[in-house]
Amino acid sequence: MKLNRRDFIKISGAAAAGVAVSGLGFDLKPVKSHAGMLKTRYAKESITICCYCAVGCGAIVHTSKRGDGRVMNVEGDPDHVINQGSLCSKGSAIKQLAENENRLTEPMYRAPYSDKWQTVSWDWALNTIANRVKKTRDMNFEKTNAKGQTVNRTTSIASVGSAALDNEECWIYQTLMRSLGLVYIEHQARI
Repeated sequence: MKLNRRDFIKISGAAAAGVAVSGLGFDLKPVKSHAGMLKTRYAKESITICCYCAVGCGAIVHTSKRGDGRVMNVEGDPDHVINQGSLCSKGSAIKQLAENENRLTEPMYRAPYSDKWQTVSWDWALNTIANRVKKTRDMNFEKTNAKGQTVNRTTSIASVGSAALDNEECWIYQTLMRSLGLVYIEHQARI
């Protein structure tokens, strides 16, 4: 066998790498897994969007099928174009939004000049919000501006959208805000 200097360096480099790797405990023999059954094996898998920032990372949430619907596991969606399976520390802890003993589950209301919050019904809260939006819009609606041009707007209400909405939800939300005549429509992603 005729060996030149370059081949000798290649062979000795490969041999040194092999010795180094084998010394670290790497073994190519098949290994038996000791991890029993996955805890998410019988869970319902739902794909969602992380609600924390404006990036819009995809997440997979596993919920119990036992009837209680409790969140068992949250992981990044590997098929999502933005995060490709990774989640930041806030996204990884998204389970705490649903599984938190301190989470409010009923609307709370604090009357003007009051120092106490009180629990109210969903019907009361939604009707109160709708009535106040309508009242504010009706009191401050402008059909025409100072030049007599038709503007159909109100500048007394502003809106800040959510980064957790997808395109279809944003379209519906934007349509609702424009139909009310809002001019000041912002989005969380820009703030």
